[in-house]
Amino acid sequence: MTGTHARSRVAVVTGGASGIGEATSRRLATDGYQVVVADLDIERATRVAREINAIASPSMPGGDGTAFGVTVDVSSEASFRELVANVVARVGSIDVLVNNAGIAGMSAPSWTLPDGEWERVIGIDLSGVYYGCRAVLPGMIARGWGRIVNVSSIAGKEGNPNAVPYSAAKAGVIGLTKSIAKEVAQTGVLVNAVTPAVIATPILEQVSEQHVNYMVSRIPMGRTGRTDEVAALISWLASDECSFSTGAVFDISGGRATY
Repeated sequence: MTGTHARSRVAVVTGGASGIGEATSRRLATDGYQVVVADLDIERATRVAREINAIASPSMPGGDGTAFGVTVDVSSEASFRELVANVVARVGSIDVLVNNAGIAGMSAPSWTLPDGEWERVIGIDLSGVYYGCRAVLPGMIARGWGRIVNVSSIAGKEGNPNAVPYSAAKAGVIGLTKSIAKEVAQTGVLVNAVTPAVIATPILEQVSEQHVNYMVSRIPMGRTGRTDEVAALISWLASDECSFSTGAVFDISGGRATY
């Protein structure tokens, strides 16, 4: 989306400093949004924001370019609420939230996982999405416009072996998306999810080569996806052009899922 509406809006992208999040931060900035690159790694978030500003117009809300980096621990509701309060104080509103931050977790049979692994993955990949939605929805509802895009996974649809916490968390994101979307369907706030298959991002470093090969083998197109392909879909879901879709799950899996 480009034009007047985008130029007056603010988008927060969690996990915005790498992988799908970084590609989305860059794409939304190109579309004209002021982008808040929210990440646990503040140094990388700041660098990504600086690179965006180096090629973008500085005449955006906030007076210091189109993007800035902030730190957030999405597994902490207090941290998310602090992020939202600071961003609103700085630029006035949050119009788009892309809940992208996540981890793959350990690749191992469920009964062999160490104590605490389930809680760790669920805390980031599912609770983090819930905290983000809770933090931004009151403001979006009050203004009568908002877009939330939750990054789930094909694993949430089909379940991947040796990835039980991750698959369960991403399935939870799908259910959360559908439920919240129905709660706010008449408020001007649209809530949707995307379900990528394996995408070439740093998260692949967290899983075994065998597991990556398994995931690629399930894709009829026979390749990993690109981050810019996911960012393009998120760009549409964040825009005014997406006007009659909410609670939907948008597949981007190279044909692995066709439902």
